[in-house]
Amino acid sequence: MSYVVTPPAVVSVPVTGRTERFPVHRIYCVGRNYEEHAKEMGFTGREPPFFFLKPADAVVVVDAGQTATIPYPSLTANLHHEIELVVAIGKGGRNIRAEDALTHVFGYAVGLDMTRRDLQSDMKKQGRPWCIGKAYDHSAPIGPITPAAQAGDIPNAAIWIQVNGVDRQRSNVSKLIWNIAETIEHLSAAWELQPGDLIYTGTPEGVGAVVRGDTMTGGVDGLAGIAVKVT
Repeated sequence: MSYVVTPPAVVSVPVTGRTERFPVHRIYCVGRNYEEHAKEMGFTGREPPFFFLKPADAVVVVDAGQTATIPYPSLTANLHHEIELVVAIGKGGRNIRAEDALTHVFGYAVGLDMTRRDLQSDMKKQGRPWCIGKAYDHSAPIGPITPAAQAGDIPNAAIWIQVNGVDRQRSNVSKLIWNIAETIEHLSAAWELQPGDLIYTGTPEGVGAVVRGDTMTGGVDGLAGIAVKVT
C-alpha cells in the first residue's frame, strides 16, 4: 500500500524484562482522581469520573536509569508536574465490569501528565476544551512498563515526585477516588478499550510549577522510576 505522506512511526514503550515493546494506541487521562488534589483545584467530593485524552505521540519514553529531557513548551508561563500511575491495557473490551477489569491490564508504569496550567485555567473560565493545556507535544513522559504479575501490590503502592531533590507530591495509590478497576469500568462504557491503550489514573495533591533546568524524579513502589529534565 502506498500513502501520499509517510506514515508516522509506531509510538512504543519499553517493557521491563522483555525485548518486545508496548505499542501505544490511545492515552486516556482521569481528572481529579485523588481527593486532596481535587480540593487544591477547588473541588470536593467523589464526583463521577471524567476523562480527557492526549495523542499517542505526546509520549516521551524515559528509559530505566536514564534522565529524559523535555522542552519547556510554548505559550505558557506556568508548567506543572503531575505524577501518575499509568495502566497499560493488554486486552480490549467494551462495558468491562470492575470485577473483571484487572484481567485486561497488561502492566503498569510511572508517568507524568505535564500541564500548561495557565492555558488550562483560561479554557476552563471560557467553558472551552482544555486540549491546549493538556494534549500538547512532549506532555506525557512515561517510564518502562512492568508486567502486572511482576509489579507487586500496586493498589497500595506509594507514589511520589521530587523536583531537584525536594518532595513535591507524595501519596498512595490506595487514595484514588476511583480505583483502577472502577476506572476501567467507566472508561469502557464510553469507549471500546483497545490493546495498547494507556490510562493515566490521576495525580495526588502537591502539583506545582517547574522551570527550565529543573529535574523531576518520581516513582511508584514496585515500578521503574522516572527522571525528566526541563530544558
